Amino acid sequence: MKALSVAAFGFILSVQAALAAEPVFPPASRIGIVPPQDMALSKRFSGFENEERAAVITFAEMPAQAFDQLSSGLTKEVLKRQGLEVKSRENVRLGSKNAILVSGTMTRPEIGRKWLLVIKDDAMTGLVVAQVQGGQDGYSDAQIRDALKSVALRHDVSLDEQISALPFRLGEKAGFRPVRVMAGNSVLFTDGPKDTIKSVEQPIMILATSLHPPPPPGERRKQFAQTALYSNQVLKDIRIERSESFRLKGQDWHEIVARATEAESGQPIVVMQSIRFDGDRYVRMVGLTREEQRDQNLPRFRAIADGVETNF
Repeated sequence: MKALSVAAFGFILSVQAALAAEPVFPPASRIGIVPPQDMALSKRFSGFENEERAAVITFAEMPAQAFDQLSSGLTKEVLKRQGLEVKSRENVRLGSKNAILVSGTMTRPEIGRKWLLVIKDDAMTGLVVAQVQGGQDGYSDAQIRDALKSVALRHDVSLDEQISALPFRLGEKAGFRPVRVMAGNSVLFTDGPKDTIKSVEQPIMILATSLHPPPPPGERRKQFAQTALYSNQVLKDIRIERSESFRLKGQDWHEIVARATEAESGQPIVVMQSIRFDGDRYVRMVGLTREEQRDQNLPRFRAIADGVETNF
């Protein structure tokens, strides 16, 4: 009987271990992982976090064809310009799927360690990003790598379900349609038949809630908003036409309208960036349109921004 009890106990432990190794999917996410110990599902974004260890793992979903573009951009030179000193890059095979795993040291805006995993299948590309601010007392390289290599993809989550899990609601879409949800905190809208948009051939608008620490106080929000705009990798030659703060519906806002050039194609465009501050969080809304369509689309961007309701 004692031997049987020991065997039964061992069986229970093995079942528990097997269950613990199952990937965990955030609400409405098509990407899941086996998270490192003591990492919990985030309430701020699609992924996991441990505030005490200053560690986060975030997910972003993209079309399958985005894999080649993403992977070609994971070079030492490109990532260094984005504040990451690459230590290693390797091609990995995860089950039947190809993936690329990059690790390095963050030099700005935060200091710490960072890992990026890009994985694809026939239906989608997944980007998994892990960050640990500080040293090995957060999580070890092996712990993070094990978590990233446990990534799993699923395809039974509808776009409507993903949108419903966002931390905000849109009361007005102004004729735009949703294309995809990214990282569980942002959504891309467009007006036109294409889901993959090049050279701003269709107007687009991206709405995203903040992931990082609280925004600065009122007197520094203009600089904060302009820095956010200038950090956009899609734009170059940005020339601000209007940059102003105001209050609307009891909330502080900052809005910028600027002319710019789409970096890859050289196409002249107009960008409207509206940031709505809500306590220690904010929603950033960026609309892009070709210059000849500005009078038609800027009011539509404004209507979408006005209709946003947060669930913070």
